[in-house]
Amino acid sequence: MNTLTSPSTVRELLERHGLAADKRLGQNFLVDAGLLGLIVRTAAPAPGQPVWEVGPGLGTLTRALAEAGARVNAIEKDERLRPLLAETLAGTNVNLEFADALEYNWSVVPPGSLFVSNLPYNVATPLLSELLRSGRFARLVVLLQREVAERLAAAPGTPAYGLLTLRVAHHARVRKVRDFPPQAFFPKPKVTSTLVELEHRGTPDDPELFRLIEAGFAQRRKTLRKNLEQAGWPRAKVLAALDELGLDARVRAERLGIEEFTRLSELLHS
Repeated sequence: MNTLTSPSTVRELLERHGLAADKRLGQNFLVDAGLLGLIVRTAAPAPGQPVWEVGPGLGTLTRALAEAGARVNAIEKDERLRPLLAETLAGTNVNLEFADALEYNWSVVPPGSLFVSNLPYNVATPLLSELLRSGRFARLVVLLQREVAERLAAAPGTPAYGLLTLRVAHHARVRKVRDFPPQAFFPKPKVTSTLVELEHRGTPDDPELFRLIEAGFAQRRKTLRKNLEQAGWPRAKVLAALDELGLDARVRAERLGIEEFTRLSELLHS
């Protein structure tokens, strides 16, 4: 039974092991039983389904997923938590690895797996990009800082729109489930979190496309044409491609959707 759903029990557990949450690792532990249940219901793992988690922390979500029938593979960076997790995950069928998720070999994950995690704030953006590029996960159910979640499905031309938005749009469909208030965590963060579900489209990574997109956003205030010229594309070819797409030569990268960038990449690489 999962009992780590109140600040007092979490505080007692940490003190008993001589530990405290590490801000450098983005550790904010979920202590709201209702919201914990919402994550598990959103993930809805099938019996025996492989589920991967990064940053299990105290093992609260890890245990809840295992009790729902998932075959959980949890990756934790903080070696201090080894004895604590041995206690909280006792009796569960969880495969626990101590490793840096940003250096993990995600190619070992069986295709069609499920990813469920309260992602540490400090690695959420690069890790999410890597997980989508890997193509190993059919769905990802992730708890993110609300500011990051807003970037996932931002509209072109808005301040939140950028590289992460386009990476997600290329690979997945996004659904915001609900916000989680700071008091749902211990210690309380200064920001609101958002639970998001991403359904992978099966679109493979396209390095050439994203080299183009990265170049286009290199200096956000400059036009797309100038950024691409500075990255080495011939001016005449860039202008011809923009004209083919019906785009003004003064357009900025933040105005293009993923379909326009994809077509632009095809024209520039033809």
